[in-house]
Amino acid sequence: MQDIQQHMARMIDDYMFDEDLKILLKSCLSDSETSSLSWSKVTLCTHAMLGGNSPDIHRRAALTELVVLILDIIDDMQDQDSDSKPWMRVDTASALNAVLALIMGVVGELGRLNASGAMLVEISKIVARSINGQHKDVTNVVSTVDDYLWMTQEKSGSLFRLACFMGYTHTGCAEQTVEQLHQLADCVGLLHQIQNDVRDLVRYDEKSDLMAQKRTLPILYLLSMEEESFSPVKAYYKGEITAERFAEKEDEVKALIEDSGCLEYARIVQTVCVQKAEELWGELQALSPWKEEFRMLMYGDFIKMGIEVEQA
Repeated sequence: MQDIQQHMARMIDDYMFDEDLKILLKSCLSDSETSSLSWSKVTLCTHAMLGGNSPDIHRRAALTELVVLILDIIDDMQDQDSDSKPWMRVDTASALNAVLALIMGVVGELGRLNASGAMLVEISKIVARSINGQHKDVTNVVSTVDDYLWMTQEKSGSLFRLACFMGYTHTGCAEQTVEQLHQLADCVGLLHQIQNDVRDLVRYDEKSDLMAQKRTLPILYLLSMEEESFSPVKAYYKGEITAERFAEKEDEVKALIEDSGCLEYARIVQTVCVQKAEELWGELQALSPWKEEFRMLMYGDFIKMGIEVEQA
């Protein structure tokens, strides 16, 4: 893990000369989510379980972290939340410079790794898929559960696809294995996004999905309810009442959420995702103990949850 952190810091030192910008970039690397190196761990584990032995795998894992960090910064800037993040504590111009600097670092490092044209094309396709999903999210075009599932697989599933791709490339694994990993990545992306949506539903602050009029999985369930008691939520989404008026109904809406079954519905969908992930994982032709570690890294936190929901 220390190798990965050193590679990321080196990329900043190699391409950035302004000390103020370098300080900002290194503070971004020190953010708790990035410093946990969870994405690079997936890359390393994917590589090991498929029998890879590339001397450059730690550099590729560092690139995984940087690409996800870039997308996280842009996501926070678009949503204007996560005020505690280093990139949100500076002016927009500086944050944009940080994004550009990280992009150039990634491009330069890929060049130093002599990345093939095929590898560059695949990375571009995976990241572009995530951007397509992100655009659907920020423009709030989701109106059905199918829309939500597709958007989430694009936006979040693609990040897990990237982490896996940076690990399996150059291992010579079969096309069937690649497809299984991609499907598994989409399942895991759904799992994590639904978890975030459940968390952001039951809050009334700057990250409230309800106040932002987003259409997440549990909110789509709420909007489908025909009972009169759910009319304030529908009226707010139709623009018939103001945000201020809707905020006054916080206690009433929280009670509706608890009684509606929308949270249970979200858990059931997660259970289906866990079951599908388990099926795909079981079919993977991969080496132990890294195969088991890969399972825990990707969706280990949800396995017990899935069993409990299924039994309930």
